[in-house]
Amino acid sequence: MADNYLGKKMEDFLAGKSAAPKRTMTFAKLVAKNRSYRGYDNTFVVREDQLRRIMEVVPACPSARNQQVLRLRPVLAAEADKVLPHIRLGGALRDMKLPLPGTEPRAFIVICSTVAEDKYVNMDIGIVAQTMLLQATEIGLNGICIGAFDHAAVQQALELQYEPLLILAIGKGAEKIQMVAITEGESHNYYRQEGVHFVPKLPLEEIVLK
Repeated sequence: MADNYLGKKMEDFLAGKSAAPKRTMTFAKLVAKNRSYRGYDNTFVVREDQLRRIMEVVPACPSARNQQVLRLRPVLAAEADKVLPHIRLGGALRDMKLPLPGTEPRAFIVICSTVAEDKYVNMDIGIVAQTMLLQATEIGLNGICIGAFDHAAVQQALELQYEPLLILAIGKGAEKIQMVAITEGESHNYYRQEGVHFVPKLPLEEIVLK
């Protein structure tokens, strides 16, 4: 029996069944990797099941007063053209009009609320938006929160029952993004140099009160 057991283990090993499990990304690395992409690979098509997997995290998210008033509207490639004319990316890059032609996002998740916007709704939006973007990053996709858009135009274009309050673009990022440490008083505006998108961030020492 022992010989058979060892023989079976060796067969499994040679077949790859006993290979060491893949190391999963730590949460800290996942957060660091979750950057805001303003340009996407248009040859990559986001599938319906991928958007659904991203949205599946929302029911488990915390909700202020457990009100659960947010509603999600997935938008895939066929409908992307209804959203694209009404969004604005890269407000700090005033000399550029983003997204650049050919790098437009082709999938979105539109976040609406069944009640009027208030501080509790905004808390919920922040929580679910970040959680969905982390999930997108975990499955190998990228995204960005879009607050600069024509709310009425998007609502009309998608025939939404509720006013859209935030839009997530989802896709395969086609940019190089790098965080740079700054000190209090320096500009927080992101910028681009030689094709790299730099994001200034205050280090922990600057944000922890003593």
